[in-house]
Amino acid sequence: MAKITKIEAEARVAALKSELNTHNYNYYVLNNPSISDFEFDIMMQELQTLEKMFPELATADSPTQKVGSDLEKDDTEFVQVAHKYPMLSLGNTYSKGELVDFEQRIEKVVSSAHTFSCELKFDGTAICLTYRHGTLLRALTRGDGSKGDDVTRNVLNIKSIPTTLKGQNIPEEFEIRGEIFMPYKDFDRLNAEREEDEQPPFANPRNAASGSLKLLNSNQMRERGLDCVLYHILGERLPFKTHLEAIETAHSWGLPVSQYSKKADSIEEAVQYIDYWETQRKFLPFATDGIVIKVNELDIQRQLGFTAKSPRWATAYKFKPEQALTPLLSIDYQVGRTGAITPVANLSPVQLSGTVVKRASLHNKDQMDLLDIHIGDFVYVEKGGEIIPKITGVELSKRPANATVPHFPEVCPDCGATLVRDEDQAKHFCPNSDNCPTQIKSKFIHFISRKAMDILAGDATIDALYSKGYIRELPDLYRITPQMLLTLDGWQQKSADNFLESINKSKSVPYERVLYAIGIRHIGETNAKLLADHFKSIEALMSAPREELLQVDEIGDIMADSLISYFEREKNRNIIEQLKNFGLHFEVDENDGQHLSERLAGATIVISGNFSISRDEMKRLIAAHGGKNAGSVSGNTTYLLAGDKSGPEKMKKAERLGTKVISEDEFYKIIND
Repeated sequence: MAKITKIEAEARVAALKSELNTHNYNYYVLNNPSISDFEFDIMMQELQTLEKMFPELATADSPTQKVGSDLEKDDTEFVQVAHKYPMLSLGNTYSKGELVDFEQRIEKVVSSAHTFSCELKFDGTAICLTYRHGTLLRALTRGDGSKGDDVTRNVLNIKSIPTTLKGQNIPEEFEIRGEIFMPYKDFDRLNAEREEDEQPPFANPRNAASGSLKLLNSNQMRERGLDCVLYHILGERLPFKTHLEAIETAHSWGLPVSQYSKKADSIEEAVQYIDYWETQRKFLPFATDGIVIKVNELDIQRQLGFTAKSPRWATAYKFKPEQALTPLLSIDYQVGRTGAITPVANLSPVQLSGTVVKRASLHNKDQMDLLDIHIGDFVYVEKGGEIIPKITGVELSKRPANATVPHFPEVCPDCGATLVRDEDQAKHFCPNSDNCPTQIKSKFIHFISRKAMDILAGDATIDALYSKGYIRELPDLYRITPQMLLTLDGWQQKSADNFLESINKSKSVPYERVLYAIGIRHIGETNAKLLADHFKSIEALMSAPREELLQVDEIGDIMADSLISYFEREKNRNIIEQLKNFGLHFEVDENDGQHLSERLAGATIVISGNFSISRDEMKRLIAAHGGKNAGSVSGNTTYLLAGDKSGPEKMKKAERLGTKVISEDEFYKIIND
């Protein structure tokens, strides 16, 4: 670092602290990082260097002294529990040479021979599991290192985490720590669903895993496809001599551990392990961002101890993100199902992370302006989570003289309607939803999809039916005759019969899937299920005031406004009426769920805390006795059902509004009276 005065250092340290704290919050709490790990680490290293040069500028609240925290100050849904042992972070490096320095620091403290454990660094979110008498007691997030959020109810929905252990010599109580992660296939599926519902995609699998772990509705966890790998055991008088022995024993108890770990007799062998995985990691089914190297012998780990922030016996070698530089040839503007216009960059084909990349989303006009992108530019391309190509920058030194500024369209590239942009959203939209061919066909494609009405057809069939003029509105599908189908190119009687049979079969699809299928903007599969559970019929949903919509779990302002806007249109209400006349389900079939009584009829109940049964089971019990579940306390709330460790903010609000607070025992007395 160039020579710097104390005054200059003081200003730079203050700026770095502020910026790093902001990025920590974006990363851990919002799950929406605005810079890469590499950029963050460079800033952190600069701050560490300045604090060493000017020790008087190093303070206890510096990001160099604290573990990043995933706790929210006003998080009322998850109970915070103190960690029995501090949950620290790892020191890291991007230099293999610094691994030699790591070994030399160890040898200054210990003279006995030692080996290393080399492990893949899974790119997920940290978790701490406590087992007592062989049964899962609690699951905590890292939090701020001293305390974490209790996410036990969500972790129970991760298949790879056992609730009960098997095998011999299981300690009476111990902690095991690891990473919750999302495999690429589930990440890709989730982002495709979010983009279809015009929700912002997750930046990478780590953010998707972290966001999923904090879902308030545990049922959604089962659909996210999360997995777990565990790598560190803590407890009193554990009978292990080495780290690898401990992990192998944990595996024998049924706990998920990494199959890729390896013992290294020297730091040189550890570097060979790194060299191998720098290329082979691209073929793994999950994201990794580095290699963790630990002293294998546990007695030497104890000798080396910890700094305020990290163990001295472990370090992480971080992989630099793989980039490619390639020319931007042109930009297409795609029209989505609900009219959203997405710019897509066409690139000169380039090899990246094992595949050839030809296209990358630019997301919206703001992103294009931020990059100052020109047609003809050489652009840097990375794969977000090693799977979704994204343009991260422009190499201005290679900008050709004839590079042109792209003109974001003012009219729809399909139908010519003037585009609009909501004040609070980044995307432009084509408002001509009734007559824009791409939007109309996309609605049908969504309607027939497997998770919606599951009708035996594809894009080509919809395109052919539209071209013939047979379909314009969703009910038109149920008016199609065999004679119409036989006019399509290549169609025979058998294919026509199969199509019509699947049309008829679709009439048995349950209400929540029909609600998803009609394609209300921002309402995805999970949200449709939540709405159907809360509002048992389409009439109840259409007439619900905004305040009541917002009481449904996971339904926020944007979704509530979208629902109201959709149902305000006479055309949409008419489409629903026609679909009802064709026999589609627009109310919950009471035979699908157990109806026990009407003892809670008219009651709106908010639940908070932990109970003797899961929160989802408690909600089903409320519904089975005629009650409504709500996510937050309001003037319409009948009871706040408070379990163990209830959210303090909900309790305060209930007291302020005069809402009656009942215990689990009182609840059972009401429904069993």
